[in-house]
Amino acid sequence: MSNAELLNLHAETVAAFGDEWTKFRQFSDDCILQCAGSYFDLVNAEMLSSESVVLDVGCGSGRWAQYLSGFVKIVECIDPSTAVDVAKDALINKGIKNVRITQAGIDDMPFPDGSFDFVMCLGVLHHLPRAGEGVVRCVEKLKAGGWFLVYIYYDLENRPYVYRALFRLVTMVRKKISKLPPFFKKALCDVIASTIYYPLAKFSALMNFIGLPAKHLEMFPLSFYRDKAFWIMRNDALDRFGTPLEQRFSQNQIREMLEMAGLVNIKFSDKAPYWHAVAQKSWS
Repeated sequence: MSNAELLNLHAETVAAFGDEWTKFRQFSDDCILQCAGSYFDLVNAEMLSSESVVLDVGCGSGRWAQYLSGFVKIVECIDPSTAVDVAKDALINKGIKNVRITQAGIDDMPFPDGSFDFVMCLGVLHHLPRAGEGVVRCVEKLKAGGWFLVYIYYDLENRPYVYRALFRLVTMVRKKISKLPPFFKKALCDVIASTIYYPLAKFSALMNFIGLPAKHLEMFPLSFYRDKAFWIMRNDALDRFGTPLEQRFSQNQIREMLEMAGLVNIKFSDKAPYWHAVAQKSWS
């Protein structure tokens, strides 16, 4: 095993995310609020307060830390990539003082176990060689009774066969694009955002405008982006097609990972993005 693999990291993926967040350095406050509603819909006052100490595992550009900074005592952020430099610049430029950022991976976090009231890991674990171990490392940092918010790519088990077949073709394309040099990869992903993400998102927006029920809208590819800014589409296209390592899990598999890590009171959102969930660390 390489050093990266021993630390449950995929070196090429870490480098790709460093490039990604260097390209997408800044998110407007509106963009952050627009996205936050999709990821934090399960979080309530029981889980977070003005005294909460929070850990953001895989912070990227720091947008989720920025979002939570106004509600909690402090957010500690870690990321193994050069994204930490982007996050520091973004948060300093906005005058946010209750966020600290450290370059570290999921297996070498510089915090004692049981240090945090709330841990979030959004869009990270499916990019690790061993996702289940990543869940365990996150939960170790939680206090007993603390809460874990997680988002892990789903395997499309709630989608029709045609949708899954199309996705398999897209995955084949992703594997080719993710191996391109960074300049060409980023340029091609911008083209994908412009010619595929944007038109399909706007078609879903039109269907929503004329009154198509939400349960039918979700059958359209990329309908999740119907109310999202184009900047988000560009970022997510690079995230989707530019990342070398990507795994996908069913809701049952994710639930099993959470339970094996000692989490209880597990609740999955019934809304996209799938699957995101909250769970509580057992008191025992």
